Amino acid sequence: MKEALIRPALPDDAEALLAVYAPYVEHTAVTFEYTVPTPEEFRARIASIRGKYPYFCLETETGVAGYAYAAAFRSRAAYGWSAETSIYLAPEVRGRGYGRRLYDALEAACRAMGLQSLYACITVPRGEDPYVTEGSVLFHRRMGWEEVGRLPQCGFKFGRWYDTVYMYKSVGGHGAAPGPLLPWTPEK
Repeated sequence: MKEALIRPALPDDAEALLAVYAPYVEHTAVTFEYTVPTPEEFRARIASIRGKYPYFCLETETGVAGYAYAAAFRSRAAYGWSAETSIYLAPEVRGRGYGRRLYDALEAACRAMGLQSLYACITVPRGEDPYVTEGSVLFHRRMGWEEVGRLPQCGFKFGRWYDTVYMYKSVGGHGAAPGPLLPWTPEK
């Protein structure tokens, strides 16, 4: 049996990554997208993010089964040392430690670039809900993240309102004057 591999995602992985992501769009409130992007749109997203931030995929014996990436947190210059993270796993590989491995790789790459703060915006249910659970919040807590804010009723999907919570993790020293960010090079 082939060991699972964490590797930089490539634009050519778009269709495989989209196969992981599409069920989240169609059947969950984890993402607030209503329509599954086309493979071309997804390929462009990957290429754009990889131009500056780390983007990893999980490859198991059955193929690509998940991915995680960092992206700009906000566009203003002072936010330059912060990034927002995302992670998606195929249902059949959840609970095997792959999410931890993806996030460990992502956090290490962000730290090596000189990023200081990571944020995750996570949909949470407002009571019992068939479209989202507290699973992502619990995962982030286990990874050492802390909840730092809640945006009530900020997203509407499947005929209901959803809250999001922001979670935070420091990956840098937050010195008096941070150095310039190093480019992320997937080859490392």
